[in-house]
Amino acid sequence: MSSSSMKSRALVLNRAWQPVNIVGMRRAVTLLFQGHAQVVHAEPEGAHRVFALNEWLDYSERHPDPARSIRGVRLAMRAPAVLLLTEFDRLPRREVRFSRRNVYLRDGHRCQYCGRVFEPSELTLDHVVPRHLGGRTVWENIVAACVRCNARKADRLPLQAGMTLRRSPARPRWRTFLSLLADDGADAAWMPFIGGSAA
Repeated sequence: MSSSSMKSRALVLNRAWQPVNIVGMRRAVTLLFQGHAQVVHAEPEGAHRVFALNEWLDYSERHPDPARSIRGVRLAMRAPAVLLLTEFDRLPRREVRFSRRNVYLRDGHRCQYCGRVFEPSELTLDHVVPRHLGGRTVWENIVAACVRCNARKADRLPLQAGMTLRRSPARPRWRTFLSLLADDGADAAWMPFIGGSAA
């Protein structure tokens, strides 16, 4: 299958309709074709309808969406935005992957020293306890900082630089992190399940 929609992602819910993962479209299609998941689709009146694979293929044929289509040799279907697992009940114990983007997301793209919001290109990562003092590159020691504040703090502790952290850094919880995605370009179809409001 090939399409620009294959680059999009799908929210995965457990059988209790709780979000448990976000997967790429290739994985979403695999779950659907293997019968491990069904598609959750919002109807115009706001209700959600669940489709098994054959029902979703039929719906896709009757209601095509060129902006969200996946085309293969023998079929075309709408790229699912939300999947409901058919057998998984639990909430997994997930760790949020440590990355520059995820730190910025956790901190709301806000410099943790001056408090201003910046574009990602105007932010950097700061070690609260500098590396030369034993500071590690972990959730609990890294914050988003604007270039100016990062340069002002340099290789010192915040107190030594006369600066105060807006909030102590902490490892984000998976469930909380999912809701943060709502403000970072998440699909509008995810909003009823992860909170937030569509842009």
